Amino acid sequence: MFTKDYLKKQLEEMGAPRDRVVVLHSSLRAIGETEGRGEGLLDVLIDYFTSDGGLLCIPTHTWGIDADEEGVVLDLTANKTCVGKLTEIAAGHPEALRSLHPTHSVAVFGDKEKAREYIAFDEFADTCTHPKGCFGKLFDCDGYVFLVGVGHNKNTYIHSVEEMLDVPNRLTREKITRNIRLRDGSVIQRMIHCHYAVGIGDVSKNYVKYESAFRKHGAITDGMLGNASVQMCNARTMKQVVELVRKNSGGAEILADNAPLDTSWY
Repeated sequence: MFTKDYLKKQLEEMGAPRDRVVVLHSSLRAIGETEGRGEGLLDVLIDYFTSDGGLLCIPTHTWGIDADEEGVVLDLTANKTCVGKLTEIAAGHPEALRSLHPTHSVAVFGDKEKAREYIAFDEFADTCTHPKGCFGKLFDCDGYVFLVGVGHNKNTYIHSVEEMLDVPNRLTREKITRNIRLRDGSVIQRMIHCHYAVGIGDVSKNYVKYESAFRKHGAITDGMLGNASVQMCNARTMKQVVELVRKNSGGAEILADNAPLDTSWY
C-alpha cells in the first residue's frame, strides 16, 4: 500500500507544481492500492496541488451517459460520470465546484473565488472543449495536464487545442441538445457541437501519435504516482507543438490512422 506521505513525495520528486492549474486524468488500477483508497488519493492530490494557490481539476465527463427521459446527461443531484471511479469521488466531494458543461464538466478544487472564475464560462460553451472553457484556459494560465497511468488518448486538452486552431472535421455540424439537472432539480437546456470526425469517428484514440513530438520539444516531464507512470505535460508547449505539426504537414489529416508522425513535421 502506498501511504499519503509517499504519494506526496513522488509528486515532489517530479517537480509537480503547487501554484498552477492542473487537469488530471488517471487510472486507479494503474496507481495501485493507496492509503484511504480513492478518497485518500484524492485528498493527497487536493492538498498538494492547491497548497500554494493552485487549482486541481478532475474531469467529470458525462458524454458517454445516455440521456434520461428529460434529456439530462449531466445530473448535479448525482455523481455519475463516464470516466472512472476517481472522477465520481471528485464529483461528490464536498469541496468540489463542478462546472456546468453538459458533456465535459470538471470538478475543481482550491480557492473558491479562483475556482468559480475558472469554471464560469462552461455554462455557456457551445462546443465540448471551448477555448474559453476549462480546458482552453489551461493554455492561458500556463497550466498542466497530468496523465497518470493513461496515455494521450485520454488527453482531453488536445481537443481544445484543435478547436483553438480551427482544425476541420472535428465537431458535429449541427448543435445537439444536452440537458443539465441542477442541484435544485430544475433542468436547463444546452445546445452544443459535439466531437465527431466524419470518416474517422473518435480522433482522440490517435492523439498518442503526438507523444514523440511533445517529448522532443520538452512538453513532458516523467514521474510516478504509486505504480503508475505519470506524464506531466505543459499545456502551452503542447499547443505550440500541435500547431507546428499542422503547419509543417500542410494541414493534412494526420489522425485518420495510428501511423507515426513524420518526424520532419516537428
